[in-house]
Amino acid sequence: MIDLIDVYTRSGVPRLVRRQEIPVLVDFHGWALQDWDDTQVPVTFPGNFQRNSFLSTHPGRLDFSSAGHTHTARLTIEVWDAQPPTPPGDWEEEAEAEIFTSSGKLRAWAVAGGPMPDKIDFVGGPSTWGVRVMCTGRNEVAEQSMHGLANGVEQYTAQFWPQE
Repeated sequence: MIDLIDVYTRSGVPRLVRRQEIPVLVDFHGWALQDWDDTQVPVTFPGNFQRNSFLSTHPGRLDFSSAGHTHTARLTIEVWDAQPPTPPGDWEEEAEAEIFTSSGKLRAWAVAGGPMPDKIDFVGGPSTWGVRVMCTGRNEVAEQSMHGLANGVEQYTAQFWPQE
């Protein structure tokens, strides 16, 4: 029997394996995706957080700089079997990176609020993943957060795929 993932990968057509939407608490203009097993992360978030970079990487984590100080953003996680195309849209920011997860799971962290309860589960165990992250609503959240909370305005989409 041929595994469908093998067929799609060989045909060059990426296949969406899993999609998940979670709220992300943003505080002090930042948040991160970090390995679920934070004992495997040499410097946990917010250590070495770079506030002026949309996406910065550290072993076991991806840090994001937000345009708003304190709010709840929306995050869509897509797990693919191969590198997917960039989805259409008017993205205000876009960046690519890699992350190694020892647990095969991630969770979002706020700067002061710490870890959030939602688990982001990949297919399989420890591995390295490519990631493309796009964001919209940055200009609007920057303006609205000056006058109060701007929940759900800033929206992130993160596409993950296994690295060979």
